Amino acid sequence: MSLASDPFTHCEALVRAADKDRFLATLFAPAPERAGLHALYAFNIEVARIRERIHEPLAGEIRLQWWSDVLAGTASGSVEAHPVAAALRTTIERCHLATDLFEKLIAARRFDLYDEPMGTLADFRAYARATSAGLIELAASVLAPGDLAAFGPMAEHAGLAYATVGLLQAFPLHVGRGQLFLPLDVLARHGVEQKELRAPQAAAGLRGALAELLALARSHLDQARATAGVLPPAALPAVLPVAMVRPLIDRMERKSYDPFAGVDMPQWRRQWRLWRAARQPVRIFV
Repeated sequence: MSLASDPFTHCEALVRAADKDRFLATLFAPAPERAGLHALYAFNIEVARIRERIHEPLAGEIRLQWWSDVLAGTASGSVEAHPVAAALRTTIERCHLATDLFEKLIAARRFDLYDEPMGTLADFRAYARATSAGLIELAASVLAPGDLAAFGPMAEHAGLAYATVGLLQAFPLHVGRGQLFLPLDVLARHGVEQKELRAPQAAAGLRGALAELLALARSHLDQARATAGVLPPAALPAVLPVAMVRPLIDRMERKSYDPFAGVDMPQWRRQWRLWRAARQPVRIFV
């Protein structure tokens, strides 16, 4: 199934620039399938960036609704004029992708448009499930068409681990623009008030809340590993980015970790980690 054309070239360049881990993971997929993955990941980048490109939530709502209309085939104007939308529509049609996971991802991204805090851990999990686990399932569907029902639980745990660490990694960015993805009920359990999140140093309560979420990420990663046997070999590149989770957790659990400064890994180490995980899939989770 060859999907190569100008819209897909645009998507490839966008993913290469904005989502390096997923781009590198696509290199381990068969060449004919990479274009479909690039379309999925470019769509994800587009909706994730909406908050950065708007001045008021209504403008963001309009953009998200346009993406919903693209999925429904009712978008105003020419979809072909938007390279990501055009590539996405082609991928959905050629790979026979169900649109419900796309719709859930779009609905979850409405949270990004506002400054209301994440209310509960259940809300946090639902957001992570829609924005991360759903994307893993869609990528697996591109790579390994067929019945992936048994893969769902594994994708969910892998996605929850990946999203949890990603949101903690983005904590400085979110605080800087007045967003709070840390669930209020988790903060309350550790005696943290929202005003403390504007402090330049992390108090013990905040560290306790972060430790709870990191433990949650570890638990989901372990559960994903326990069910990794259901992963079709062809779908491996869909899960490869999860290989970044364990080393980032290790860094965030160090005493020297400053959540207001953030944490990252050198690019060479990320590439090395992905390469080793591609050769030995169990390394995705350990």
